[in-house]
Amino acid sequence: MSEDGQIGDALTEAINGHAMDGILRLYSPQAVFVAPGGMAEGHDQIATYYEHIFAGFPDAQVTVWRKITTDDVTLHEWTLTGTHLGPFLMPNGGTLDPTGQGIAVRGGSTADMDDGLIISHRFYFDQLELFASLGVRLNPERLSG
Repeated sequence: MSEDGQIGDALTEAINGHAMDGILRLYSPQAVFVAPGGMAEGHDQIATYYEHIFAGFPDAQVTVWRKITTDDVTLHEWTLTGTHLGPFLMPNGGTLDPTGQGIAVRGGSTADMDDGLIISHRFYFDQLELFASLGVRLNPERLSG
């Protein structure tokens, strides 16, 4: 396995252990992280993103079921599972109080590497699947024109 593949495996292990030091050690200090909730740049902002996930889902775990590694890019398909036991930041800036609901959200991510560190990381997942699992419903009145 390439060094980049090992970084992807180490990141999954650190995420599953909720080990922030281990997570950040794998990112360049100038790394860019993009997810449906927005963009984070640098260790402080990336840590804040992960902290929000871990606060909302203290038992969050990622199961990787497919990975592809090239010379400087890794791609993972995964499922995030957990139980909503803490506050969870919503896209509108509000917070969803704990629902006790379990989630199983499918997603994918790409990570670009340079000198053995992640320099760009993109997460993709179905937000509707996540919010439906939590009992959050779309407001049809706001969708009509």
